[in-house]
Amino acid sequence: MIIFPTRTASHLFAIMFVACTLLCTTASHAQVPRNAQLYRTLYSKDSLLFNVAFNTCDLRPLDDLISDTFEFYHDKGGLTSGKAAFIASIKNGICNLSYKARRELDTASLEVYPLEKNGVLYGAIQSGTHRFYAHEKDGRDYFTSKAKFTHVWLLEGNSWKLSRGLSYDHQTVNMVPKATGLFDDEAAIEKWLKENHVPVLGLGIVDDGKLRSVKVFGELKPGTIAPYNTIFNVASVTKTITGILTMKLVNMGKWQLDEPLDKYWIDPDIAADPRHKKLTTRLVLSHQTGFPNWRYMNKTGKLAFEFDPGTRYQYSGEGMEYLRKALEKKFHVPFEKLADSLIFKPLGMEDTRLIWNESKVAERFAIGYNPQGVAYENNRNTKANAADDMLTTIEDYGKFAVHVLNGAGISDKLYTELFSHQVQVKKNKYMSLGWEVYDLGNGDFAVAHGGGDQGVQTEVVLFPKTNKALIIFTNVDDGYKVYEQLFEHYLGEQGKQIVDIELGRQ
Repeated sequence: MIIFPTRTASHLFAIMFVACTLLCTTASHAQVPRNAQLYRTLYSKDSLLFNVAFNTCDLRPLDDLISDTFEFYHDKGGLTSGKAAFIASIKNGICNLSYKARRELDTASLEVYPLEKNGVLYGAIQSGTHRFYAHEKDGRDYFTSKAKFTHVWLLEGNSWKLSRGLSYDHQTVNMVPKATGLFDDEAAIEKWLKENHVPVLGLGIVDDGKLRSVKVFGELKPGTIAPYNTIFNVASVTKTITGILTMKLVNMGKWQLDEPLDKYWIDPDIAADPRHKKLTTRLVLSHQTGFPNWRYMNKTGKLAFEFDPGTRYQYSGEGMEYLRKALEKKFHVPFEKLADSLIFKPLGMEDTRLIWNESKVAERFAIGYNPQGVAYENNRNTKANAADDMLTTIEDYGKFAVHVLNGAGISDKLYTELFSHQVQVKKNKYMSLGWEVYDLGNGDFAVAHGGGDQGVQTEVVLFPKTNKALIIFTNVDDGYKVYEQLFEHYLGEQGKQIVDIELGRQ
């Protein structure tokens, strides 16, 4: 666990976790999956121990996290016994150095194994690897060591307490300098977000078709650090779920892209307008319905056509809702249950839902803010919307992005059509079936979708040819102001191309 940066033998600090005798005990169950509640709980505990106590020297969380009888075994620094001695060693050790120590977890290495007796969970073993850096007076971060850790967590009443810790297999290096760019320093990112008045930023990085990194920065409210599994309202990114759900039904032979929707649903507001007979799923997913974004934008407050369906592009949430009602009428199943059965449950997206659930959402929800730092009232939606208001985490949406990159569970022919150019939006930008497509030249392209509501700005970008993706969630009206730097850092020249296309700088 907390393995202190070691530049020389004199800088070895006795501080980190798990008794070897306990480690030799075999757990009765296999490693729990990353989407399991136990895994997420201990991941958040790890975040408090390191991202707060170790990286910032805010030692307040340790009093609640560490057992009174805690023992920490360090392969070079010896044994530290008791909570008080352990906290004191941190305070007088890493928090009293000439340089600032920082730990980074190798998230892919983290494993959790439950401990049970007579079928009752009483604890868990958590293990992984991590790297340590020293922030020196020259303003640069230096990679100093890497090591393995194992922690034994026990339930004391209803609270998880770190009971034993083992820190071992330390491998020191010769002060290798770390890149000093903004996105290589978590403290610098936090400062950057505060300067830009972005309360919470969630980032997901997909590379080679796998979710490689989940990072969440900022505070849910003053003094409450946003956990890695923070829940965001992703606004119109919801539409990507609707699009893939519908394509899955087409792939199953239960739905048709070009079948008139009036076979299943006719909105009363347009029943007298014969143009409703032209509406199809293809026109909905490519935003060619002729509808406004929302009917309330009309003076009458009623749905109406603004042009003939299929003649041009106009973004419309109403179109997605029209499709939802048609789907529900045909299958006699609420839209949220279709999403659960076809996407959320198969992909293990346990923190994703289309309807607000107070007990599962409120504690980890990133409340939306205006640019002046004033919070909006939560939109506790009681009915699923096919165009808006999905609640999810970076990790959950990352699973969905990986699924889409890996073929979305549909035929090759349909997958090709999924990202086909249905209608041009602007130079080098097109609308496909539920996704925006950016033509990057030389046959390369990116697919994307954004979302924006009160206190919500989100963006996802996928590269089907290279199996890469970037997921950005923020909880402020103007969160888009951080997109350009994030795009250019994580996506390089392709990210710059997308920004230039979007801003008309071609």
